[in-house]
Amino acid sequence: MLGWTVTELARRAAVSWRTIQRAEAAGAEVPRMHIATLEKIRAALESGGIEFLQASQRSNGGGPGIRRRP
Repeated sequence: MLGWTVTELARRAAVSWRTIQRAEAAGAEVPRMHIATLEKIRAALESGGIEFLQASQRSNGGGPGIRRRP
């Protein structure tokens, strides 16, 4: 969606690239890592224009998820 590599996201989130790989490997499950680490990753994605949808919001596909901010 953003076209970032694992290395780029890791740099922007100030975490290791292995941390990003662990988060990706979790799939649909919540990754088992410190909340502060997840918050760093989320903040980096939001700074790139990603919007995380709340449970009450729906994506274009009808479910919860993420989308690019307009």
